[in-house]
Amino acid sequence: MDEEKEGMGLFERLARWIKGSKAEPGPNADLADTAPLTLGNPDQIPTGKIRESLEAGSAQSVGLERENNEDSVFTMYGASYGEDALPEFGLFCVADGAGGLGYGELASSIALRAVISSLMENAVLSALQLEDTDPQPSIEDIARQAIEHANREVINSANGGVTTLTVAMILNGQMVIGHVGDSRAYLVENGKPRLLTRDHSYSWRLVEIGQITVEEAMEHPKRNQLWNAVGQGNNLAIEVDVYPEPHGGFLLLCSDGLWGEVPESELSSVITSFDEPNEACEELVRVANAAGGPDNITALLVAFPGI
Repeated sequence: MDEEKEGMGLFERLARWIKGSKAEPGPNADLADTAPLTLGNPDQIPTGKIRESLEAGSAQSVGLERENNEDSVFTMYGASYGEDALPEFGLFCVADGAGGLGYGELASSIALRAVISSLMENAVLSALQLEDTDPQPSIEDIARQAIEHANREVINSANGGVTTLTVAMILNGQMVIGHVGDSRAYLVENGKPRLLTRDHSYSWRLVEIGQITVEEAMEHPKRNQLWNAVGQGNNLAIEVDVYPEPHGGFLLLCSDGLWGEVPESELSSVITSFDEPNEACEELVRVANAAGGPDNITALLVAFPGI
């Protein structure tokens, strides 16, 4: 890597790559006219929104009982069209910090920036290369290494703060979910929510071994205590799952300030009631606050191409 690239930030490198990939037509290039748009019979125009690429939105609230927001959220996605189009991609992340004295807020911010930086460097920018490079690690290993990097950064810089970390990467027709803690990822298809992550809390562990029910876990005194969180130590349990990119439907990433107050059936009902992800997220946050809003609330919604 030359000195110029070493001093260049990830987003500057991405912008330069995209700018350099736009070929200008030569003086003798054949230029084609586009066909005029014909509306036809208005009654035959579909009323539902048809998505041609990823769309995403997010919303947050400090809640009704907290003074500081320890949640962090990140959304970045892109697509292009044409014969030699760039691969569609998306990076999405929710982190819910804990630790007091501002350390939870610091932990979630550090973890988010570290994991996104690593995924951008080792997955997205790698996929945008015009020429074949040396064999790369699997997408699962890249995601796992990114979360391990985030864990080291939080341990070194967050002064004892810890955080959940749930990250989704859409790339080359795949959806990768990396997860630590009790923030959640839901896939909503045909109006039905499916939980893609498991909570790394003491109460949920009791559910898994059959000592208490799901309903009892929601009221358990240790429902908010995590046995596994970014920043707790080097023996981090990281979950990574890879799925085909959905056709249609939605991916919801959220902190426990949302899913802990709003039933899954209501989550999916709100999501499917709005065409725009930002509007759906704002309504999800409003509903969580209306239910009591005892914690910070974060909702991030990804809408996949399709009807």
